[in-house]
Amino acid sequence: MAQLIDGKKISNEIKDELKEEVAELKGKGVSICLAVIQVGDDPASSVYVRNKKRACAYIGIESKAFELPEKTTEEELVTLVEELNRDPSVNGILVQLPLPAHINEDRIIRTISPDKDVDGFHPVSVGRLWIGEKGFLSCTPAGIIQLLKRSGIEIEGKECVVIGRSNIVGKPMAALLLRENGTVTVAHSRTKNLKDVAKRADILIVAIGKKQFITSEYVKNGAVVIDVGMHRDEKNHLCGDVDFNDVEPVASAITPVPGGVGPMTIAMLMNNCVETARMQEE
Repeated sequence: MAQLIDGKKISNEIKDELKEEVAELKGKGVSICLAVIQVGDDPASSVYVRNKKRACAYIGIESKAFELPEKTTEEELVTLVEELNRDPSVNGILVQLPLPAHINEDRIIRTISPDKDVDGFHPVSVGRLWIGEKGFLSCTPAGIIQLLKRSGIEIEGKECVVIGRSNIVGKPMAALLLRENGTVTVAHSRTKNLKDVAKRADILIVAIGKKQFITSEYVKNGAVVIDVGMHRDEKNHLCGDVDFNDVEPVASAITPVPGGVGPMTIAMLMNNCVETARMQEE
């Protein structure tokens, strides 16, 4: 039976460590503040924002919420972000995506100062990641690295296959696995013989965005399988990109959905917020 990688437990460990660190920083007179901007009232976004605020409160980070109406213009949002860039009391800025269709997401991401870009989406943050410089790591891929390390799974020298090439997960995931000395293949919807490519993996990370797409036919015996997907099945239960019941018997370790990768994203966002204070101290 596969080892179940418990993202909830590991994310709580990380948050507890950060809580201690924040208390120490406060003792030195260093406080941390995250500005969270939400435009419109998309229900999923509201849940994410609420969870982020709750995590801030637990760790001891101040959060400033800016809940803007759907009709907010792109210029108004740019002006707010630029004000927060200049505000010395704000360490990190997070603009909840997706934004309404009339706002250019790329322009907003580029407006955030790279030194306050706690999501790790700014092109400067992406560049720093690829050349190995210090900077903010994209939260979901950084969380996956922590899941592997804290579960005792060695990355160095392993054959790692990432299925998916998005800017948020697939590409930064590949960069972080390379940084850990993994041998990395990035596969995607146009990859020929995807089953054969996936089956080479000692560590298979799936962010393909298709419900229960990966079955045991894609998985080498004893592989570690990380499922980044989030969907609803026919019974309205949460499920991932991996057919868990089919894959679990052949994997050596696997993340469940929910309770696997999901909780780690917010834990690593909190880590990035604390990183702003670490960088200031340095």
